[in-house]
Amino acid sequence: MSERGVARRQTATDPGRPPHGTGKTDPTHPGHPTHPAHPAHPGHAHARLAHRLLLAVCCAFALLSCVLVPLTLPLGWDELVYASRYSPYAPATPFSAPRTRGVPFLIAPVATWSDSTVLLRVWLTLLATAALYLGFRPWLRAAHRPWAAPVAAALYGSLWITLFYANSAMPNHYTAMGAVGAVGLFLWPRQSLLTCTGIAAGIALATLMRPNDGFAIGLPLLVAALLVPAWRGGSRVLAVLAGLAAGALPWAVEAYIRFGGVRERLTEASEVQGDLRPLLSFVHHLTVIDGPLLCRPCDNDSVRPVAAEWWLLLTLLVGAGLWTLRRAGSRPAPRQASAPPAPTAAPAGPLRDALLALVTGLAIALPYFVLVPYATPRFLLPTHALFAPTAAIGLLTLLRLARAARPRWAGVAVPALVLGGHLAVQAALAHGNATIQGEARRDWVRVAKALERHGVGNGPGAGTGTPCLLNGNTSVIPLAHTAGCEPGGGLDDPRRPTALVLRGAAPPEWARDWPRHTVPGTYVRGWVIHVRP
Repeated sequence: MSERGVARRQTATDPGRPPHGTGKTDPTHPGHPTHPAHPAHPGHAHARLAHRLLLAVCCAFALLSCVLVPLTLPLGWDELVYASRYSPYAPATPFSAPRTRGVPFLIAPVATWSDSTVLLRVWLTLLATAALYLGFRPWLRAAHRPWAAPVAAALYGSLWITLFYANSAMPNHYTAMGAVGAVGLFLWPRQSLLTCTGIAAGIALATLMRPNDGFAIGLPLLVAALLVPAWRGGSRVLAVLAGLAAGALPWAVEAYIRFGGVRERLTEASEVQGDLRPLLSFVHHLTVIDGPLLCRPCDNDSVRPVAAEWWLLLTLLVGAGLWTLRRAGSRPAPRQASAPPAPTAAPAGPLRDALLALVTGLAIALPYFVLVPYATPRFLLPTHALFAPTAAIGLLTLLRLARAARPRWAGVAVPALVLGGHLAVQAALAHGNATIQGEARRDWVRVAKALERHGVGNGPGAGTGTPCLLNGNTSVIPLAHTAGCEPGGGLDDPRRPTALVLRGAAPPEWARDWPRHTVPGTYVRGWVIHVRP
């Protein structure tokens, strides 16, 4: 029998076996161990190890956040507003126009039946850890370097802002993970139904949490899908539009039900946030990198030099990452013997992908820099997350260069000192801010107990008994919630309150004759209550 007949017979009797001349002896065949699709290919082994490292980073993030930010930390102002949607956290607090239903949706599995702060924070820690994994999981492929994904997750997860808000009922971490996950999947060269669903889900999550951030994410992706040939295609456009529509729908429906329309809600939201207008608050967002959690106004805020290390490190790492990707894109691609010469090749793609992630991160930050008259470090969490993959590539490059340094010990000691110092600074900031917040939030309980001693309210967290109206010049909503009262609308509210709670201010003229009582033992000094006779 001829060789051709033997080959036909082998193929017919064993369809999985390649014909003569292919398979293990042909590097272009998927069955060859050096082919990228073969399970034994080194790239697959690296991807598996990188995936395990990503899981380890996520577990370390959960443990570290619980150590630095106690699960017993009382709920903050915004958290009380979200949690009070549910009866265990009654009485309900005003739900203003800028707020969305994303966080109440996240905490519903626990908050609907339990008022335990610890249980709620455990649940949120699990959610935040899962979100960290899902957000950076697509970058095992999107970064073109599998190791960049766990390193990026570690860089983002080591920030004190991320650690502090890991167990908090706040939207920004989930906005960040929706953004970084959606962009990572968007960069995958082949778009399947599952990939497009992931893009839509990530953008929907970000938009549900913060609609302005969701649209800031969607706009660069839509422009890229329409203009860049490598990303052009209806599947990406439809995925982005579907995500924006799904995430914005609850906000829009509520806008018509409660505020009379989208325009009316936007107008009221602007007023609540201090009148959004063209301004320049870029410097304020740089100075709050070490706290406070809310800077309003920020004219006297400054940043401690040691806390500015993240801005310096981020600039260095992103610059190194872009340099690395640019060099990779300028090299000629290896070509097969049968392929025509190609002076430049697709390696320009990784640089293009990194630039899209960076532009999307800047698009999210821009409105906070030029429109919002106050600053808080959590607003930039999505930007940090989208910068992290490029920074991770830069860090890997610098570590590789450090290994070749002379003397050898310097190549190990210097990176260890820099990264160790970074983690020490971030851990100290997370623990320090958690300690400050814990004591400051317990002041609300101290004030509520003082009010109760003078016949106002029903004790911390109570929501039954004689109705009372509480007003003051600061923290009215959390104070009223803790005391079991209705919050007033500020000192200009025409209603006469049951009591006034003031700090560092004299009572208005109509309350100057009311009995005055100081609140002892507070963390922040100067709390005074005035009870209506």
